[in-house]
Amino acid sequence: MSKPCRRPTRAALKELRSEKKRQEKALNAKRRASGQVLHSPTSLPNRCSAFATVGEEREAREDAVSKKTRLLRKELPALLEQLEQIPDPRDPRKRRHKLTALLLYGLLMFVFQFSSRRETNREISRPQFMANLHLLFPEIETLPHADTLFRLLRDIDLDHLEQAHVDLVKRLIRGKSFRRYLINHCYPIAIDGSQKVAGDTLWAEELLQRTVGKEETRRTQYFVYVLEASLAFHNGLVVPLLSEFLEHALGDTEAQKQDCELRGFVRLSDRLKTLFPRLPILLLLDGLYANGPVMQRCLRAHWQFMIVLKDKDLSTVWQEFRALHALKPQAVQRAWGRRRQHFSWVNDIDYAFRVDLSSQATHGQSSS
Repeated sequence: MSKPCRRPTRAALKELRSEKKRQEKALNAKRRASGQVLHSPTSLPNRCSAFATVGEEREAREDAVSKKTRLLRKELPALLEQLEQIPDPRDPRKRRHKLTALLLYGLLMFVFQFSSRRETNREISRPQFMANLHLLFPEIETLPHADTLFRLLRDIDLDHLEQAHVDLVKRLIRGKSFRRYLINHCYPIAIDGSQKVAGDTLWAEELLQRTVGKEETRRTQYFVYVLEASLAFHNGLVVPLLSEFLEHALGDTEAQKQDCELRGFVRLSDRLKTLFPRLPILLLLDGLYANGPVMQRCLRAHWQFMIVLKDKDLSTVWQEFRALHALKPQAVQRAWGRRRQHFSWVNDIDYAFRVDLSSQATHGQSSS
């Protein structure tokens, strides 16, 4: 016997939509009564194209391309000069393309957001694409095969590529390219982990592992996990900075624990401080990092930080916050779209913590 359908009927869906409209109407009336000004989100214009002729559209496209080209022409010479100094791991007798041409080809793959090497070979080898590319970069005579780039990146020293990227970001910072997007005169850097690849085969000893599935189908899965630090500005612009791979061998072997985000954060923060020793930084972290050692590390590096604090985390901080906020309330309301946001805060809350590592007690204190 088949089970009854759990999907709502057409009449039920109509009633849900009507109830939602009634609730929105009542909420808007309540907001107007309290003196709030409602701001409806702007919708996309329902009009035809603003270009009247083919020439106007071509001129607009050429203007957009020329602006991007000016930026590339400004930054590419220094970048290519640094890439040219990277040791080439290829056999000199089998080299057909210069190292800089191959790396520029790799940059184009990411700029045009090709999803695979096969798509890159198919799209970038079109005659019109090649003709347009030759107009922007006359020094490029022929383009390599995507598999050639794969073999190069497989054998090249990636530390040199990372250093070239960091130097490019430093030049942009020195040129004050991001000054209009700073927060409290600090560069906001978001740090978070993400999984890249997962499978049932241990194809590298550095892979992390976990147990997945139910009891009858439980199996071991191996995956790649990367902790990434990126400049994250309020206008939506994100500029990658550093990546720290988590490796199984970097965990606590005596306690049989593999590498984790908190251990990776220690290594990543040390690299960040070494590469940008005097840069005013504001770290943006999720609730995993709401603990004393992370805050103490930020304070020692003279970094500001914003960490998500869940209701069940750091109970002593929440108790002191509620007690101090009751004595001296500090709050503000903001309208964001059709939402009404309420913010409340207390400054200079001391948080004392204690962590036992290998039977040794570590004490610390931080202020948030």
